[in-house]
Amino acid sequence: MPTTLAAQLFTLRAFTKTPAEIAATLKRVRQIGYEAVQCSALGPIDPKELSKILQGEGLVCCATHVPWDRLCEKTDQVIEEHRIIGCMYPALGSMPAAQYPRTAEGFMAFARDASEVARKFAAAGMVFGYHNHNFEFEKFDGRTGLDILIDHSDPALTFEIDTYWVQAGGGDPAAWIRRVSRRIPLVHLKDMAFGQDRNAVLPTRLPGESDADYQKRADAATGKKQLMAEVGEGNMNFAEILRACREAGVKWHIVEQDVCQRDPFESLAISLRNLRAMGLS
Repeated sequence: MPTTLAAQLFTLRAFTKTPAEIAATLKRVRQIGYEAVQCSALGPIDPKELSKILQGEGLVCCATHVPWDRLCEKTDQVIEEHRIIGCMYPALGSMPAAQYPRTAEGFMAFARDASEVARKFAAAGMVFGYHNHNFEFEKFDGRTGLDILIDHSDPALTFEIDTYWVQAGGGDPAAWIRRVSRRIPLVHLKDMAFGQDRNAVLPTRLPGESDADYQKRADAATGKKQLMAEVGEGNMNFAEILRACREAGVKWHIVEQDVCQRDPFESLAISLRNLRAMGLS
């Protein structure tokens, strides 16, 4: 049975800055057990070299994240790069705040422009998608920003729902996956937990700061908080999320963890193991 599981290389961005690092990282990803990756946050590399590395490791590039300026200004070049690496799912990681204010009008304008990009990729036989964060769940006259994007965009624009960020925005991940049924070929799977942030750093003491004030800032920086977690290690309802994915027609279940509390390769391995135990392959 073909795999539907992939690793988002953004998780490993500290290890993909050069072609040599990319090659070594992809080898480790394949050794962990993944057969597909989403290419994102890679350092400079020729698409032909990337394709050769992927093929050599027996990996498929299921999707990418591409900067907005390249999607708009170098569309033909991006299309050709995707053909070289054998990928039909280019995506955008976030609505660029510098160009589109996070207002109802901003979301409307972005829906229009993203639709135009999506139609260009569709004409080339590719499927363009948008990846959400939490800011899309702010409401404007009763509608979230994501509602506006969905309702005012061309059906050619698809959505790469991120489970963690939906939850962080106060939404129900399974419900939103169903909301974009048949417009969601890709999903980002990451869990949410609560606990001690092992990456926390004590703040620098300010001149003249009292012990009490410094301790308050230190506690805020190092105290327990909402955390990203490996799939199955947090508190989200992944049984229902995966049920929604099946119903909505998701083709690729992509594991991403922006921040890890352990070695990110280990985090990817834990998520893969847990998802396989949940019935994904």
